Amino acid sequence: MPRVLVTGCAGFIGSHLVERLLESDNHVVGIDCFTDYYSPALKRANIARAVAQREFTLIEKDIVDMRSFPAVDYVFHVAAQPGVRASWGTNFEVYLRNNVRATQNLLEFYKSQQIKKFIYSSSSSVYGDAPLPMREDSLAKPVSPYGVTKLAAEHLCYLYWKNFNVPTISLRYFTVYGPRQRPDMAIHKFVKAVLTNEVIPIYGDGTQTRDFTFISDVIDALVLAAKTELCGEVFNVGGGSQISVNELVEEIERITEKRAVIDRTVAQKGDVKDTQADISKARNQLGWRPRWHIREGLKEYVRWRHEVQHSH
Repeated sequence: MPRVLVTGCAGFIGSHLVERLLESDNHVVGIDCFTDYYSPALKRANIARAVAQREFTLIEKDIVDMRSFPAVDYVFHVAAQPGVRASWGTNFEVYLRNNVRATQNLLEFYKSQQIKKFIYSSSSSVYGDAPLPMREDSLAKPVSPYGVTKLAAEHLCYLYWKNFNVPTISLRYFTVYGPRQRPDMAIHKFVKAVLTNEVIPIYGDGTQTRDFTFISDVIDALVLAAKTELCGEVFNVGGGSQISVNELVEEIERITEKRAVIDRTVAQKGDVKDTQADISKARNQLGWRPRWHIREGLKEYVRWRHEVQHSH
């Protein structure tokens, strides 16, 4: 039975990945330090099903402080300090620590272990305002400190592959959404606001666009990245559902059959105007393609929100 490490195992993406790996007969070791970027109680709820299973081991530690890690076949490094807008000023130290130093610490340990794959969760934030559609060979020029730290960690993955043959792959996610999405993310905020008749703050004029990717499509990409023979590569993981913030709100109104109350405010520093992934490389080399359209994904997310509200 393959042994797999998932860092950030109690987060949005990490917890879904853990469940998929357990379903396909892996022994999973999860590491999470339950930072308070958002409620640790939510993260404990995310991971509750996995914790009850015999083939899952939870380590509650901070990756930066750890001197050794479990012997495993695969490493999925999902842990990160998320959030573009919170990454400025004195907060940068936290991003540097949790995104760059944590990645270096893992790579440094596993360079002397015989692992089959080290898969790093990167972000479309590394591109900044690159020409659309964003391609892996576009010049990465992040416009937020968060994006800078994600790109730095990507470079670390590459140089540990180049110098020590650590079999790394980096996946650049484009705005992931779905059940358990982080509370600070747009779809979570918008749906919650519409369902509870609260005001939705929209930064700028709402014409900015995002390429939204449903969570189970991201998990598919992670699993395929673990299986490929390729190393030292970077892949876009985008949902192919590029829509504007205004259109997103309209779609949520249609699904919930409720009107949104909108408060338009100034555009935020570090926010990219538009994102759109060119996913031909992942399609051709990993055999990956997104299966969820934004409309179906939003419906599934709203259904989950109702379920969670009724269960409390």
